[in-house]
Amino acid sequence: MPPTSGAFLWPLAAMSVTTALALEQPMPASTSPQFCIAAQQKLASTALVGANTVFDDMPSYRHSKPAAQPLTIFQVVTYTERLPVVVSCKVKSAAHLRAAFGEDAAGQQFFCHDIARTLQQRAIAELRNEGQTEAADRAASFVIDRDEPFITGRDYLADFRSIYRSEDGVVHVSSPVLFQDYDKWYTVLLPEIVKGQSYCHLATVESLKAVAAGEMAPGKIYNTLDDAPTRAP
Repeated sequence: MPPTSGAFLWPLAAMSVTTALALEQPMPASTSPQFCIAAQQKLASTALVGANTVFDDMPSYRHSKPAAQPLTIFQVVTYTERLPVVVSCKVKSAAHLRAAFGEDAAGQQFFCHDIARTLQQRAIAELRNEGQTEAADRAASFVIDRDEPFITGRDYLADFRSIYRSEDGVVHVSSPVLFQDYDKWYTVLLPEIVKGQSYCHLATVESLKAVAAGEMAPGKIYNTLDDAPTRAP
């Protein structure tokens, strides 16, 4: 879909570059339009660069559908006051990219929790560099959940937790995910707009650091309603 008035398009057509972005390489800043471009590359082990539309309103993100050819992806950031707390990405699966661009276009499929682990490592490193050793140790103790993928957009767009404390007192990082396995036999029976979709809600480095430093309590519930805070005040 074309960008709405509440969005801008990061002008990069799908193209091949020399190497895929390795999973362990740091992610771009949470508010950067490069964030979901990097997420696409890491999740699908691909060197393809998607044209990323970054929305500053949630309805446009809700209704968006990524496409494989040309590679078109979408991003929105949720804020708590001025702090970016969740980045949501809609990208394409590795299998769909291989079907569209050839077997060498994408490799192993990774999932949202793999990106979450990369973000956790960056949060730990930044806290240590800032001299916040205890906070860094707390961030290192956060458990990265392996969330079960949703199969419907309704489930992915429902209210969700990002960072929460379990009954045993352990802090967990949840990364709600929608994933359609393009290699499944029934994919041919599905509408084109749902084939090979790979969606994530990802806790930001900023929110991980804030919880670890005691500046933000875990357990906040986020939503994708029309009035969701997608702009810094």
